[in-house]
Amino acid sequence: MAVHLRPSQALRLWQQVNLAEVRDDAPDLTVRQMAILLTIYLDPPPHTVRGLAARLNVTKPVITRALDTMGALKLVSRHRDELDRRNVLIKRTVEGALYVERFGDAIIAKAMELPI
Repeated sequence: MAVHLRPSQALRLWQQVNLAEVRDDAPDLTVRQMAILLTIYLDPPPHTVRGLAARLNVTKPVITRALDTMGALKLVSRHRDELDRRNVLIKRTVEGALYVERFGDAIIAKAMELPI
């Protein structure tokens, strides 16, 4: 299914989704945190701090700070890689999966409200 939106419609959709998130009292994630979270949930694992940093073209400390926030919200968890103790594996959580699914549902709902 192809979706055809004018730039103004795409921006309106983005605005409406963000407004719904704020009103819903959902966790406030930055754009960077959301990009990291969606990468973890939409791209196949395993995910590491090093791999996420390379994928998003940011430093490892940037990823670590974002993961600190998302970990406190129980959206992801971190574990030492038993095969290579230098690596930290980022794992999905039930809470995170529900958050991402709910976010996807919010996008669909707001897209359905767009005028044709």
